[in-house]
Amino acid sequence: MRHRKVVFTLLALLLPAIAFTVSAGGAEKSSSDAADGAKQRDVVVASEWGFDAQDATEHLQAAIDSGARKVIVPYMGRPWIVRPIQLRSNLELEFQPGVLVLAKAGEFKGRGDSLFRAADQSNIKIRGYGATLRMRKKDYQSDAYEKAEWRMGLRFMGCHKVDVAGLTIESSGGDGIYVGSSGKNRWCEDVVIRDCICHDNHRQGISVISAQNLLIENCRFSGTDGTAPEAGIDLEPDSPDERLVNCVIRNCVMQHNSGHAILVYLKPLTKESEPVSIRFENCISRMGTPGMNADEFVDAEMTGWSGMAVGAARDDGPQGLVEFINCTAENNGKEGAKIFDKSARSVKVRFVNCSWRSCWVARHGEFGGPRVGVLFHLRRPELVKFPGGVEFINCHLYYSRIGPALKYVDDHGGHQLHDVTGKITLHRRHKLPITLGSADSNVTLSVVDAKP
Repeated sequence: MRHRKVVFTLLALLLPAIAFTVSAGGAEKSSSDAADGAKQRDVVVASEWGFDAQDATEHLQAAIDSGARKVIVPYMGRPWIVRPIQLRSNLELEFQPGVLVLAKAGEFKGRGDSLFRAADQSNIKIRGYGATLRMRKKDYQSDAYEKAEWRMGLRFMGCHKVDVAGLTIESSGGDGIYVGSSGKNRWCEDVVIRDCICHDNHRQGISVISAQNLLIENCRFSGTDGTAPEAGIDLEPDSPDERLVNCVIRNCVMQHNSGHAILVYLKPLTKESEPVSIRFENCISRMGTPGMNADEFVDAEMTGWSGMAVGAARDDGPQGLVEFINCTAENNGKEGAKIFDKSARSVKVRFVNCSWRSCWVARHGEFGGPRVGVLFHLRRPELVKFPGGVEFINCHLYYSRIGPALKYVDDHGGHQLHDVTGKITLHRRHKLPITLGSADSNVTLSVVDAKP
């Protein structure tokens, strides 16, 4: 009887230990099988892989790599501090309201290290209404970092079917968003960027290097300052085999950027390149905020450039059309519109129902040039011998400065404008000359006073 009691006592002591071993083994198995479990589920939460307030890179990357269709990044009360993150195909990444993804201090030493990067991937959807992706621009501009302009917030190279909405992307060491080619795929295709804010980035709010079927809608690109071109948006291929086809930018605001608000720069493209098709609809380019007066601009020493700039389409450049429809440039640092080094034999530029107001409001110091509202400028006659190819349909220029409201400048002389047509209504305080030089073929632009 006593022997049986000892056995029962021993069993009573051993059972909790056995139970603990089973429980611990089950927990370990659950953790190690997180990725396999995610593959069986449609939606996962990134914090299932853990969260480290000092460096959450491994946790967030593991959730993305899990294979789940949708990954939710939850609000944790503290930033998700990360090193560069790689995106994959067939991914929906949702940042909950209040989430801040913050670049880790002292990291991103590589000249092309971006916060989120995808190359040759497809079917990527990113949602972030109320969420922010933030890098450390001032750090990258310091002597502690190698000088570079490619530390992007979001970087897509050669990707297909990309949909980004609702994010604020700020203080990158390059562009807020970059859309371009890879060594394998020479353009991104079927890309939608909607309801995003790109603010305080180093090179551009957004750079479009190579894209086909691109829609950018209801976005704001502001405060770009760091390295040229410093535009709100820049569409600029790097090589002749890249393309800008069916690119639509609609209902966007380009505000207080140190370079051009809108820049289309086509120099690398040739007549063998795919014809260009770019359309801006209902967009606004401005310095500062509505209602600011001239004294406020001077005090701020703002140095923004043109509201709408298109150039570098040489005589043997690409065919196609760049058009601005119902667009406004107001309070711009320099010209309302600038067409430079653009040949009448290449891509056509068309302005429809556009208006340019309050040009040349900023202090520019060493920056010179003719102070006009709309400028045609030939700087490189070795590339363009037949400047022109611009149409204006029902456009309005509001200009109060002394001097020409509209002018053609040939830096080297001897080249006439070609194929400049349409009508601009001029609203002005002073009698202003229109100086287009000695026009050649089909220069029929009519500039009429709003008050004859």
